[in-house]
Amino acid sequence: MTATIIDGKAVAAALRADVARQVADFSSQHGRTPGLATVLVGDDPASAVYVGAKQRACAEVGIAAFDHRPAADISAAELTALIAELNDDPQVSGILVQLPLPDHLDGTALTGLVDAAKDVDGLTPLSAGLLALGRDGLRPCTPSGVIELLRSVEANLTGAEAVVIGRSNLFGKPMAQLLLAENATVTVCHSRTRDLASVCARADILIAATGRPQMVHADWVKPGAIVIDVGITRLESGLVGDVDFAAVRERAGAITPVPGGVGPMTIACLLRNTLLAAQAQLAAGALAQ
Repeated sequence: MTATIIDGKAVAAALRADVARQVADFSSQHGRTPGLATVLVGDDPASAVYVGAKQRACAEVGIAAFDHRPAADISAAELTALIAELNDDPQVSGILVQLPLPDHLDGTALTGLVDAAKDVDGLTPLSAGLLALGRDGLRPCTPSGVIELLRSVEANLTGAEAVVIGRSNLFGKPMAQLLLAENATVTVCHSRTRDLASVCARADILIAATGRPQMVHADWVKPGAIVIDVGITRLESGLVGDVDFAAVRERAGAITPVPGGVGPMTIACLLRNTLLAAQAQLAAGALAQ
């Protein structure tokens, strides 16, 4: 058996095209465009690359981009004021505070100040609570992208046994919640999980997000399983994921590559969240009148 390669680039391109069409319709109907404000504190090179990619993606689909780059020595009070200003700005549909922040700033506390209606990362405590309760809200981008990839191969999630390796607040926990919402039976594994290989080998859907290169071996994978690799590490040989791709490809039914799998979906889902936020804010405003 040789697995189907799940083409994240193609799925993301289709999602971006759909967002672009909806943004154009939104703009023509309402005389305004959805807007994404990014806040990049300091000059971390990797963060600058990520923010630049998000800005370019906004331009491609017609979303207005508001770029804020305060100095690395900004105080917590000053950053709090900036976030409050963006929360109140009707032109800003979504707010993204790029992490990590400098050491003197509490990234969790400060990102938690973003209005849940504009939390396009889906990571504030209120957004996490809405997800856990199954209520409407903005969902984290990378887990949402994984769901889209599973749909692209027509995965039947109802009743499927799904295993998520990794319990981070950024990915593992929201991924489990989204899978539960799709009626999967979910196991979340972590560094204290006993006999991890055996747990993974039960999975119809195996999702790895640990940052440990090529830790998932072929004998961890149930024949025919769908394997989603969220990790990415740069080795001397190049970029690799958490999954031993060459070996697992011969056992799985479908698998994402690294790069070109999950990565492209994160920004595509960020764009969709910005559009969804703008639509929800407009509806809320109409109801309030």
